[in-house]
Amino acid sequence: MSANIHAVVSDDVALSVRGLTVSLPTGMERSHAVKDISFDLKRGQILCVIGESGSGKSVTANTIMGLLPKMIAVTGGSITLDGREIVGIGPEELRSLRGRVVSMIFQDPLSALNPLMTVGAQIDEAMQAHGIGTPTSRRERALELLTEVGLPEPEVMYHQYPFRLSGGQRQRVMIAMALALEPSILIADEPTTALDVTTQAQILELIRDIQRRKNMSVMFITHDFGVVAEIADSVVVMEKGHVVEQGSAQDVLKTPKHPYTKRLIAAVPHLTGKDRVPLQTISTGPVLKVENLVKTYRSGSKLFGKQRVVQAVREVSFELAPGRTLGVVGESGSGKSSLGRLLTKLMVSDGGRILFEDRDVAPLSEAEFRPTRQRIQMIFQDPFASLNPRATIGRILTVGPIAHGMAPAVAREEARAMLDLVGLDAGAIGRYPHEFSGGQRQRIGIARALMFKPKLLVADEAVSALDVSIQAQILQLLDKIQRETGVSMVFITHDLRVASQICDEIAVMQHGRIVEMGPPSQIFLNPQAAYTRELVAAIPGERPTGMAPVAVAAEP
Repeated sequence: MSANIHAVVSDDVALSVRGLTVSLPTGMERSHAVKDISFDLKRGQILCVIGESGSGKSVTANTIMGLLPKMIAVTGGSITLDGREIVGIGPEELRSLRGRVVSMIFQDPLSALNPLMTVGAQIDEAMQAHGIGTPTSRRERALELLTEVGLPEPEVMYHQYPFRLSGGQRQRVMIAMALALEPSILIADEPTTALDVTTQAQILELIRDIQRRKNMSVMFITHDFGVVAEIADSVVVMEKGHVVEQGSAQDVLKTPKHPYTKRLIAAVPHLTGKDRVPLQTISTGPVLKVENLVKTYRSGSKLFGKQRVVQAVREVSFELAPGRTLGVVGESGSGKSSLGRLLTKLMVSDGGRILFEDRDVAPLSEAEFRPTRQRIQMIFQDPFASLNPRATIGRILTVGPIAHGMAPAVAREEARAMLDLVGLDAGAIGRYPHEFSGGQRQRIGIARALMFKPKLLVADEAVSALDVSIQAQILQLLDKIQRETGVSMVFITHDLRVASQICDEIAVMQHGRIVEMGPPSQIFLNPQAAYTRELVAAIPGERPTGMAPVAVAAEP
């Protein structure tokens, strides 16, 4: 490893990174994960590190925590934690700092939490590993932490397993574990990316409140400039392993200097409050008409009186005209994805009608529905999970149409046309899913859905896992496709800013019901339902004109 860059660190700096370079194994698309980066995190402040996937944000955090995989190595630079150099120290010394001086909240709490241990046992383990307290005192401390992070019924929560908790509750448990040893520095790696807007607002407020009360230093990693506007004191912008811009949040947000920063900010979706210009269509009747649709989940045993009943979709009704997009928004558990699965008959409804092109498809068997399935296609949230990793893109695009009777040569020609339509070159046809980026894989997912010339697309969180610039490209692509083909779309999302960009009408769901429905101008600028007002007020970095911030109720 090259010589470290030692620098005098002032007393008001909790974390100092100087000239840090982390090298990647040979054969990767670039030689380094991060190269010659420098920044400071001041005491009692929140520093946001922002950039797209592959920019080096998470590698930087894992380097500070000493959690790099063996094939990646620090080859230069210095990291100073509370005045102590940590590059080159042994694993035992590093372990003693982890949790006590610096702690981390991970992006996916379900993966980071042990599914076989209760919440209380996991918080206890974090303290026990550092030889802190007795079993009784650790239990008291765990209950205190669960209360501090706003979890209901701490005594009950202490004995729960992670899978029984909601996403927001699991993230609160992660925060409680990170705070167990009262570290002076907290690293939060995309802790709100997968959460809906109200839960996201609660977690951001919780982190900000804890930071202020304990005068902690927080390094917050995100790709969402709305989050930056909400909580950051200072900002570091990373691109392909380099720091391209840094400064106060006010300066970076209001007067960005670097072209990459400008592109990121320009790509952030904002509430438009404007209604889309409708497409000119020949047909006047609805493509889809849903009447009193119902879906109920039952779990447990009715015999022993322990059956749990959840009404996922409750008497939902709406119409969708040709060439129009209906946005379905709401929190996790509101019934959005269940509605999408019912419309595509990936799940059987318990009541109501789904009239597609004037035919009720709800009671049809799979065999009866199969000819119609071609005209109702779905774009999934995770394109990598929904694409066969062992099949070429050509096979992925053509296997369905060939199974429905299309000649192989015609299907292959159609596949090339679809790849061109979604902005991928013809060479992609012989490659495999792992050879593409997340945004490119989503384009492939869209191309596959369009191979059948569908009349209806159901997009379930189709851009939620993408960086803002890739997200903007996919939204533009969907708009272009809709204008060229006249396809109707049901667009399911928890991001209201995205919904405002692409939807003609928006249905707001809560507890399985549509509580409000209307054009974007109504939903975002003049919402009628209290729940809609809460959702709009919780969007990070957004305060629509004429709307005062609304207090968001704590998560149940």
